Amino acid sequence: MPAPRPSSDQVDDLVARAREGQARAVARLISLVEDESPALRQVSSALAPHTGRAHVVGLTGSPGVGKSTSTAALVTALREAGKTVGVLAVDPSSPFSGGALLGDRVRMGEHATDERVYIRSMASRGHLGGLSWATPQALRVLDAAGCDVILVETVGVGQSEVEVAGLADTTLVLLAPGMGDGIQAAKAGILEVGDVFVINKADRDGAQSTRRELRSVIAMADRVEDAWKPPIVLTVATRGEGVAEVVEEIENHRVHLVSGEGLRTRRLARTRREIEAIALASVQQRFAHVSGDARLGDLAAQVLAGESDPFAAADTLVASL
Repeated sequence: MPAPRPSSDQVDDLVARAREGQARAVARLISLVEDESPALRQVSSALAPHTGRAHVVGLTGSPGVGKSTSTAALVTALREAGKTVGVLAVDPSSPFSGGALLGDRVRMGEHATDERVYIRSMASRGHLGGLSWATPQALRVLDAAGCDVILVETVGVGQSEVEVAGLADTTLVLLAPGMGDGIQAAKAGILEVGDVFVINKADRDGAQSTRRELRSVIAMADRVEDAWKPPIVLTVATRGEGVAEVVEEIENHRVHLVSGEGLRTRRLARTRREIEAIALASVQQRFAHVSGDARLGDLAAQVLAGESDPFAAADTLVASL
């Protein structure tokens, strides 16, 4: 049974408590987002004036490169720098419950009791590309809650590598020696969107050759953006080696973006996509409402009989919405 819709006063109270850093309020707001609560519009409206401060960092890469370990190591380094950190770990959906298969406390247990770290596992729920549709709204919750940095870790399958770049101010692409990731990255088209490349498990044989391979394919990539040159950092996340350098490169990229129009351009594009997704979802709901309607059946019959064509029928249906 779905949770009861919170009242207007309850939503305002949740937002106020989230802005004070109360973890329960933050968790409740993200749950409202994930559950597509009828109160979501009011939540979004209440959050809007308090967003835009957090730097969003996307982490992606093939399964097995150590994304979760790297995320935990980054949280440690960021906390040592005095930052308040949010983590959204977008996991594959459970086929039974629709929930995330991997629990946040299992993945990053050492940070679970830190009051200045917010960790949330979100189910992708079959969303093509590996990112939950709710991720942009969840980012707004963490932003309003006072996070300085928000880490978004994707499932690392399908086109999530490209999609996370649309959500992030800075995109980290993780690779590992011996996996052919340099060539695979070129095939997947993520070289153009990576801002910092991290070769994790650098204590393994082949780390330097992977770095050389990656450097060569990056040089061939068609990067149409500004003059930022993506650095390549070697890390051993399990021991925390190289992680401070990754944090330094994230900050360098943030400064680079702020020095020009890069940050505003990225965020404007991100917001445009968010608005478009909400609008398309609204249209899809209307289509779902009329899918069993006699009008759609009549139009289908006309097309089948050759009295109309699919484009004309679609125009008629859209005009009726």
